[in-house]
Amino acid sequence: MISTAIYLDNNATTSLAQESLDALIKESTASVGNPSSIHRFGQAAKKRLQGYRDTIATYLAVASDQIIFTSGGTESMNLLIYGMLENRLNAHVITSDVEHACIYNTLTMLQKRGTRVSFLQAGLHGAVHPDQIEKAILPSTRMIVLSAVNSETGVKTDIDAIAQIAKKNNIVFIVDAVALLGKETFSIPSGVSAMGFSGHKLHAPKGIGCVFIRPELDLYPFITGGSQEFNRRSGTQNLSGIAAMAAAVECLYAHLPSATEKMAALRDQLEASLIEQAAPVIINGSGKRICNTSNLCFPGVQGEDLIIALDMRGVAVSHGSACSSGALEPSRILVNMGISHPLARSSIRISLSRMTTEEEIQSASLLIAKTIKDLRS
Repeated sequence: MISTAIYLDNNATTSLAQESLDALIKESTASVGNPSSIHRFGQAAKKRLQGYRDTIATYLAVASDQIIFTSGGTESMNLLIYGMLENRLNAHVITSDVEHACIYNTLTMLQKRGTRVSFLQAGLHGAVHPDQIEKAILPSTRMIVLSAVNSETGVKTDIDAIAQIAKKNNIVFIVDAVALLGKETFSIPSGVSAMGFSGHKLHAPKGIGCVFIRPELDLYPFITGGSQEFNRRSGTQNLSGIAAMAAAVECLYAHLPSATEKMAALRDQLEASLIEQAAPVIINGSGKRICNTSNLCFPGVQGEDLIIALDMRGVAVSHGSACSSGALEPSRILVNMGISHPLARSSIRISLSRMTTEEEIQSASLLIAKTIKDLRS
């Protein structure tokens, strides 16, 4: 019988905040109505939709008509990438070799269709340097696509500096901000053309996300149909999910930046404890990291064995991105950083949320250290 239940896989998904659940239930039980309908029920739904859109836009300090709702982070990035490259397949795109699969695999597919893609090496640092971006620019470069935060290592990309480079060279800059929103406060640089977000990474439900798009961006509709979402993404809006995501975003005013400091302190406490009790330990990614993420290598221990053993003891961690964590191969991201296959296989990702407690971290530290000692013996 498992006596503990400690969830430390918040980069895969987060628990639903009470405020999000309340908003979801309230919208789900509201008067029936499609926001596209002209009768009173539809117009009431349209008004609520606008209110939710305003909430998110206000938090991001952008105009409401620059927020487009989607089904989540993967769709958001596909919408932006395909939408920008439609009829521009011979363009040149700059990205890195440590991006989330929704960027990496999408651009790999487009590369096969004729798009020229430069996958820059992030190295052991864990993120590309702005100088690498500047040196990679060609006359045909039309787009830069990068994550603000690496979802496996937590290493942050210097979005501000790269945005300046993109703006100076008149290049579209698309940012995956799924692992950023909800972790720390930020502003969108003027050189960023679009950003993608996901609800279930900030205590909203799965199946809802949004993108910020500057009005001047020439985006071909990825999903066509009824011309909803300013003719940029068709389909009846998921009003309940949107309401819940708006509520989750509104909560950030109260929780940030204090939650950032709390998560960073707990993450650092966990790492210090494991370095003391379970050496040798290697922290993957030498760059500056987001507050909640720790990717640790325990040489001599198979990561998969460690994850299973910890699960048996009530602690949930992961290999890396939930989209790829079922794969038997070592993490593509870690291998592309230059980490050997054996060390990549010995690595796990631990990711906190603002709801993670000090008691959970103290218990998890002891359980992880004991489990590693058992597996090494």
